Amino acid sequence: MATSAAGPPVSPSWNEPSGRLRAEVERLCDEALRQKDLAHRRADFWTKVDIALGFPAALLAGVSGAAGLASVDARIPAALVALTAAGCAAGAGFLRGDNRRVANKRARQAWASVEAKARMKLAKEQLDPEDLGEVLERRQIALAAYEGDDVPPDAPPPAVPGR
Repeated sequence: MATSAAGPPVSPSWNEPSGRLRAEVERLCDEALRQKDLAHRRADFWTKVDIALGFPAALLAGVSGAAGLASVDARIPAALVALTAAGCAAGAGFLRGDNRRVANKRARQAWASVEAKARMKLAKEQLDPEDLGEVLERRQIALAAYEGDDVPPDAPPPAVPGR
């Protein structure tokens, strides 16, 4: 930071290259924090959806099997319960809550990596364009984390066609 002759430190101007770099890294840090929290909430949501559909499906399937075997008169209600269980299981399979939960957990970790890298860069006295480039690479990895590919945190960003 620059200091004035009269006293307290003055933050770098937006017009200075270092000020623009610092502002962009701060913006990326804030974005990473928001995205990390969002991915955490989504992972929790998909955990609840998976349980809300999976547990009743298993319970209803067991009840319908027991009721169907118990007596001849209980076969029609047992069939209706079995259809309900099948609907819950089909809904759980269609929504793929477990896959979405894992993808959001992976994204949460990737966004935490972006935030950590940005905070490390912001701790430096002077930023250079390579610092911003490193944070942007981490951001690309975090964006790709939702796709379900297992990408290590130090992997290069995916290639962009046409470049």
